Amino acid sequence: MANLKDIRDRIKSVKSIQKVTKAMKMVAAAKMRRAQERMEQSRPYSNSLAEVIQHLLPDVDREMLPLLDVRDVKRKAYVVVSADRGLAGAFNTNLLKIAQKEIDEFGKENVDLFCIGKKSRDHFKRRDYNIIESHVEFWAEMKFENAMMIGRSIIDHFTSGQVDEIHVAYNYFLNIAHQEVKSESLLPLVYESVEGVSHNRLYEPSKEELVTSLIPRHLNVQMWKYLLESYASEQAARMLSMENATSNAQDMIKDLTLQFNKARQAAITTEMLEIVGGAEALGK
Repeated sequence: MANLKDIRDRIKSVKSIQKVTKAMKMVAAAKMRRAQERMEQSRPYSNSLAEVIQHLLPDVDREMLPLLDVRDVKRKAYVVVSADRGLAGAFNTNLLKIAQKEIDEFGKENVDLFCIGKKSRDHFKRRDYNIIESHVEFWAEMKFENAMMIGRSIIDHFTSGQVDEIHVAYNYFLNIAHQEVKSESLLPLVYESVEGVSHNRLYEPSKEELVTSLIPRHLNVQMWKYLLESYASEQAARMLSMENATSNAQDMIKDLTLQFNKARQAAITTEMLEIVGGAEALGK
């Protein structure tokens, strides 16, 4: 059994860690609320824009815009949106596991990677994947310009013919306790026909002009959506993880306190027995 000083030091150490995890939980909660507000504000616009484009695409010539060019898929690009930091439970692990599985199934030698977040960059760099670009340390001051900058290089990679398809792997925010890893196709833009939807609509200006104008904007909004969803999911995962860590620390403190009391009681009993034994020896 550990001595009293060792147990006392462990209790002190666990209490210090508990203070840190509690503070990190509060910080993550504040960031998560702000990120959730921005994300929920962007969702209606993103969904409406995608719906309009979905109605337009069946009626336009896909050859009019390189972004609509559907090719035989010989090479892909993956955009993996992770976090810069850990301490968020399985947030990064689940994402990287699914992304790596899809890449390996297609063949890592046929995939170009765009890593957003330090965790994805480090993960794939250690395993010698073909990383084209990486973007880190921008989450604290994330702006729409970041999404446009990242999206521009990704889109150029497709329009230049270096890849035939682009996928995005990210965490989708469902609620505070649950985030879902999604892998979506970003380019080329292909929508399944929706039954029961009439395409007899009047558009002004022409459908071709609308498609040419809306699709670049739509891609920027999609990149912004991926960043917002991932950031809100990261903060929610970190908040929940730190809450669990704080609760576990409290349970550990209770166990160590009980162990400390037992050790102290045993030490007192041993001392009393020694005193009684010494007194009896002197009496004889």
